[in-house]
Amino acid sequence: MELSLIQKDILITLITLYHQQSHSIKGEEIADLILRNPGTVRNQMQSLKAVGLVDGVPGPKGGYIPTELAYKELNLNTSGTDYDVPISRDGEEVRGVHVQEIDFTTLCHPDICHAVIKLVGSSKIFEIGDKITIGPTPVNKLLIRGEVFGKDEAKQSLLIATSEMISLPKQPIRAYMSTPLLSLTGTLTIRDAVSLFSRKHIHGAPVIDSGNLSGIVTMSDITKALDRGLPLDSPLTAIMTKEVVEAPADIKLFEVIRRFKEREIGRLIVTENGKPVGILTQSDIIRVFPSL
Repeated sequence: MELSLIQKDILITLITLYHQQSHSIKGEEIADLILRNPGTVRNQMQSLKAVGLVDGVPGPKGGYIPTELAYKELNLNTSGTDYDVPISRDGEEVRGVHVQEIDFTTLCHPDICHAVIKLVGSSKIFEIGDKITIGPTPVNKLLIRGEVFGKDEAKQSLLIATSEMISLPKQPIRAYMSTPLLSLTGTLTIRDAVSLFSRKHIHGAPVIDSGNLSGIVTMSDITKALDRGLPLDSPLTAIMTKEVVEAPADIKLFEVIRRFKEREIGRLIVTENGKPVGILTQSDIIRVFPSL
């Protein structure tokens, strides 16, 4: 059957939202994403329902779900594995849209690298000039940054001028952490911490008592304590941060980058079998890929 452009737009957006949320989708949600009037979407849904591409779910929590025929009509994989490559705009992930295919059109040009980005979802919500980030891709962990300079709403694709391509490291963080772990105990003093930081040229260390992580002390903590007038002989338990960000040693490096940004931290403690074994800092990450 021959679907109109708006019908394809609605159907692809419905499938994308359905895979994200695993429940029926309201017409208003689709309308918000594709920038259409909700009444228009509802009318088109009735047409799609009549030809067997969507089913209606009644009730206050009802909405629409795609049928198997919808996937066949759009030549989509029903497993959902094609829909896990995110696309972000200005640092915020765009809801309801994922990247299905990346086709580099001018990869060999010395000054230009353009790409066609095929979407699962609506291209209508993007504007010329949008700064976007794609990825990481599931296999090669490729991260692509660029600017939208065109779009094809019929094919649900964006044309982008790439500004950066990064292949994120696939190794776990144990390969990048600092070890052996330099640590302090809660009975030591601010003076002891300053001495350790000065001798080892570091800016923070975990506080470990009886093999268990109880906190972390940084140069920032020490500076704030001295500003409050605390003496150098004060115990570290009086100034340490008790809520420590941890990560298992086998997690991939690119997976923890977001934690640094979201928690606004400079370091995290790496653990193995629940025990601290190393420390990963922003400096360690920058050494691996300085452009992030």
